Amino acid sequence: MIEKTIILDEIDPVVFYGANNSNMQVLKGLYPKLRIVARGSIIKVLGDEEEICGFEENVLAMQKYCITYNTLNEETIIDIVKGNTPGKGDANSNAVVYSITGKPIIARSENQEKLVKLFEKNDMLFAIGPAGSGKTYLSIALAVRALKNKEIKRIILSRPAVEAGEKLGFLPGDMKDKIDPYLQPLYDALQDMIPAAKLKEYMEMNVIQIAPLAFMRGRTLNDAVIILDEAQNTTREQIKMFLTRMGMNAKMIITGDMTQIDLPSSQKSGLLHALGILKGVPGIGFVELDRKDIVRHKLVQRIVDAYEKYEKDEKEENKASRKRKKEAEEQQ
Repeated sequence: MIEKTIILDEIDPVVFYGANNSNMQVLKGLYPKLRIVARGSIIKVLGDEEEICGFEENVLAMQKYCITYNTLNEETIIDIVKGNTPGKGDANSNAVVYSITGKPIIARSENQEKLVKLFEKNDMLFAIGPAGSGKTYLSIALAVRALKNKEIKRIILSRPAVEAGEKLGFLPGDMKDKIDPYLQPLYDALQDMIPAAKLKEYMEMNVIQIAPLAFMRGRTLNDAVIILDEAQNTTREQIKMFLTRMGMNAKMIITGDMTQIDLPSSQKSGLLHALGILKGVPGIGFVELDRKDIVRHKLVQRIVDAYEKYEKDEKEENKASRKRKKEAEEQQ
């Protein structure tokens, strides 16, 4: 008899073991001759060497499945131990990653599919579109996939901390507490895709970093997917600083919505400026999402449409008003 220690890596042990250790009970039932003790991310097994080798092979297969789909259940365990192909996989071959509930996260429109393809072909990608078009969520999914596939070593997410009517200084707490509300949409997306315990570990080890844009200055970002969200609120200097942080084996995604610029009226959006300069540069992809790509509640698209109509009518009314004023002045 021998003893073997197996370390679970890249997964949340809670997901692997199942609710109330239900998955471990199934596993123990399938290997009655082995003594199996699991604690944290370590599984110790005692028994016949040949049977332990088979057990370890199957545990590693379950771990791989768990990394891919963020879920593990009795049916899957039995399939793997019996040598059958688990029930998921090819049925959702278009999935970018799987959520913590095992639901596939996929491109849900033509432009979202274009975003995925351009990310694969380019080292830098600009994704521009209205609220709810999936640009940030899908970008984070692509970054999580690259991390899971060990194509990169870290994910870096950033946003400019620009106030949209609120005053940053009035928020309670230290600088991190003040900044966190601006970064919450990024946390929300990550929490959908990475189990809580694993996400906490990644963030403590700086495998996943979330920081305001100002914190990027002076850094060279290697072996990473770097995402700049809400880039329409950057100045020319800020976006140039960010784009030149790119290091070796790195990819950048810059997302923004040109209808939600919160900068003072005297400042031009750095994103708009960068789009004009960088068009046609090899290695940089551009995708423009629109109302058809909105994947939030159906009311979001109606709200966007209503605001666009209002702004168009307001623009026409201002134009007509200026024309009437000019005509009145000429008559005098």
